[in-house]
Amino acid sequence: MRISIQHLTKIFPSRTKGGKEVHAVEDMCIEIPSGKLVGLLGPSGCGKSTTLFMLSGLENPTSGKILFDDQDVTTLAAEKRGIGLVFQNYALYPHMTVQQNIRFPLDNMRIKKEEGNARALDAARLVQIEDLMSRKPNELSGGQQQRVAIARALVKMPNVLLLDEPLSNLDARLRLQTREEIKRIQRETGITTVFVTHDQEEAMSICDIMVVMKLGVVQQIGEPQSIYDDPNNLFVANFLGTPPINIFKGRIEGGKVYVGQEAIGETSYDDREVYVGIRPEGFVYDAHGAFTLGVDHIEVMGRDKSVVALHESSTKPTVRCIIDSDVVLPHEATQLRFNIKPYKLFLFDAETEERLK
Repeated sequence: MRISIQHLTKIFPSRTKGGKEVHAVEDMCIEIPSGKLVGLLGPSGCGKSTTLFMLSGLENPTSGKILFDDQDVTTLAAEKRGIGLVFQNYALYPHMTVQQNIRFPLDNMRIKKEEGNARALDAARLVQIEDLMSRKPNELSGGQQQRVAIARALVKMPNVLLLDEPLSNLDARLRLQTREEIKRIQRETGITTVFVTHDQEEAMSICDIMVVMKLGVVQQIGEPQSIYDDPNNLFVANFLGTPPINIFKGRIEGGKVYVGQEAIGETSYDDREVYVGIRPEGFVYDAHGAFTLGVDHIEVMGRDKSVVALHESSTKPTVRCIIDSDVVLPHEATQLRFNIKPYKLFLFDAETEERLK
């Protein structure tokens, strides 16, 4: 199922007299290819869940259109859209068994019990919980409850699967395991899936396409790695990456990029004030390098070393440089020098914060 979002806008009226309207989603235009897993990514309040609710039919747009293939579903009731929806709180019925919970949508559709049980078992096998069918939700772990919720959404054989922060209630280990399962299930079923998350690592690991949002406005759309490697603006560069990108106040003078008094790169752009972004993996240790950083401490991480450093032009308290564990650093050095990989250095206009490309 292809999804076309055309100039979609959602404005909530003010909750107080004389207050401002809230533009939750502003003029969103996205084409989601059939069979892809798309992540809506951004901080709390960016409009990603509101977008999902408009796709599901639980929220009506202020303006714009939503098409499933060539069908306009903008005003179509939720139950007629052929969607499966999974919330972050799972919303399982505590008095029902796993089988009954999964079968519940089919019961509402008046599917015969025998067929419903067979389809529920198929859905349970897909998410690998077929041995839990007789249990109640309070007898399940958080990860198992999440799988029940996904199976319940899939049992209807939906055209579109919508997931709203589905992993937020799980611990770190279960989050990793369950996101891998979601990707496996999506690939096996081929269902077009829209996945809402504020966790950029989560989105980058499983999504075919990412939509990065800020204050209701789409900032960038693309494959996760391409957005990481080629961010449109300072917000996107800051939001993606673990550890996050290092940002410095800098300037362009005579074709050179300066941070403080040191020229750390070259550019063809005119002289101006800029923000200089350097990914942690963009530093190359060199005793005669162009960029000097004060050493705070060094963390040995096994396959690499993380130099936690200081610089007066940094917009963050510390600078983090990731280098190979085989690199030998001077013992107890208070300063280290680095060269910068050109493709890991990004320039942003100091006023607009847009990327200079």
